[in-house]
Formats: sequence, C-alpha cells, structure tokens
Amino acid sequence: MKKPLSKLQRVPLREAWKHEANDFTPWLAEAENLNALADALELGSLELVASEHWVGDFKLDILCTNGEDQVIIENQLEKTNHGHLGQIITYAAGIGAKKVIWVAETFRPEHIAALEFLNQNTTEDLNFFAVEVELWRIGDSPFAPKFEVVARPNEWAKSGREQARVASTSTPTKQRLLKFWSALNEYLTIHAQNIRPQKPQPQHWLNNSIGRAGFGLNPTASHRDRRLGVEVYIHHADSKQHYHALLAQKEAIEAKLGCKLDWQELPDAHSCRIAAWRHDCPLEDEVRWPDYIKWFAETLVKMNAVFRPAIQALP
Repeated sequence: MKKPLSKLQRVPLREAWKHEANDFTPWLAEAENLNALADALELGSLELVASEHWVGDFKLDILCTNGEDQVIIENQLEKTNHGHLGQIITYAAGIGAKKVIWVAETFRPEHIAALEFLNQNTTEDLNFFAVEVELWRIGDSPFAPKFEVVARPNEWAKSGREQARVASTSTPTKQRLLKFWSALNEYLTIHAQNIRPQKPQPQHWLNNSIGRAGFGLNPTASHRDRRLGVEVYIHHADSKQHYHALLAQKEAIEAKLGCKLDWQELPDAHSCRIAAWRHDCPLEDEVRWPDYIKWFAETLVKMNAVFRPAIQALP
C-alpha cells in the first residue's frame, strides 16, 4: 500500500510576519534564529547586542557580535531596493562593523552584483553577505524558515590578496605567522568543522569565537618563547567576576580535559586568561608544522567542548 505524500510549498514571508520592524526583526533577533543564520554563513556564532539600534538619525535593525567583531544585520520582507543598499553602507561606516549581513525575501541581481563588487574591492576584514529567507510548509504543518546565502566574500581571493600585501610589507616573522594560521584554518575546515576561527592575520594569535561576546578560544604562537597555546581569553565588562566563576570550577574543568591549565587573572589588566601550553615548539621548524596543527585542532576541540557550556552558563 502506497503511503500518501504531500507537497513542499513555499510561503510568502508576510504570511508569517505581517510587519518588518514589529514582527520579523524581533524574530530574527532571537538567539536560536541568530545561531541558525550564523550556521548558514559559517560565522561560528552571532550574539545580539541591540535591536533597532540608533546610528545617527537612523535605526539599524540588528547589531550583534560574533565574539570579536561588530556585525550588522539589515532585513527586509520583500525584494531588495536601493534604499537598503545605502543603509547597510551607512550603518557599517557609523558603527565600524566588519561584517554586514543583508537579509531579504529575494535579491535583485544588481544588488548581488553590488555586494560582490564591495567584497572584491574592500579590505580583507570587511565582508558583505546577502541572505534570502525562504518559508516552507508541508500541508498544514507549521512554517519552516530556511536561510539561503546568495552572496558572500570570496575568502580565497581575499586571503590571497592579503598574503600578497603582507609579504610585501611585513617582517619574515609575520609572514610565517600568516602562513601558519592559514594552514591551521585549512586543516580545521576539514577535521574540526565546529571550530571556525576568523580570517588569519599576521599576528601571534588567531581569533576564534566560543559563542559568547567578550570571550574567545584563541590559538597563540610565541616566537620568543618557542611556545604554542590555546587560550580562553576573557575581555568582558565583568572579566574578573567571570574568571572567578570559572576558577571555582577548576578541578572539574581540568578533570574533563585531562590536563592542567595555566589560570592567569592578570590583576594589572582588564582581561583574564586560561591557557593550555605546548613548549619547545619553534615556529621556524616548518617540518614540525603538521604535528603543531594536529595538537591545535585536538586541543581546540577539547577546550571548546568543556568551556563552551560553562561560559554559556555564566550570568
């Protein structure tokens, strides 16, 4: 006997959200939906800072962060228009955002071309995304939203241009750091897909979100100390309070990780650090890089699994 089948039907967005500012923006700003958007964009996480945020005389729909950078989201319930294109550029300039996300029901080809032009002709750390929202249902089932990314930065091209710029302007040490972090990023993309660091820079650390603003889970490499590290870096308004809340769980955390950590309150600084170190690891020895990269990946995965829920549970 054949089982009855139904059809998957696309639904106009206004059947679910009648008003853009009163209905759609609050829905998109919910943590669950921001996380779904972050997953579609492969940004790791997005945490709400404010809705209807004033930028001069105008209101930005959503201001959020992915752990390190300010992220702006401008949303529409219909096809894109020139007004919103101007708005996202105005808001990005007013806030200094590094990531700009434009969400709409459908995108005009001219606006996709405009975002691609901006991605191709701006600095590596400034990125524009276009995301179409689709709404589906089967029979009388509840509506099911889906985010479809239709424009994003060409990371390979931007990274290539950045590496060329660094190679022509920076020291051999910085060039080596950028090369190493790029190799680590490539490895993590394949072997640790739940770890999504930001684009590598020629510096001794690699920014990586752990799902909450003011916290990072960052790989580090010190040429001087010949040392690698993975650090929970706390740079929150309540850094010391959160550090001590985690310190109270020290025994349980270290037992889960199977290793001792270096707990640094940094009393003369606003930030705090909790680190796992690997010593005697000169970055100049490129033959050992595969071993370094494997250690970083394993340590990041372990510390992410242990610290992420503990950090999310902090007040």
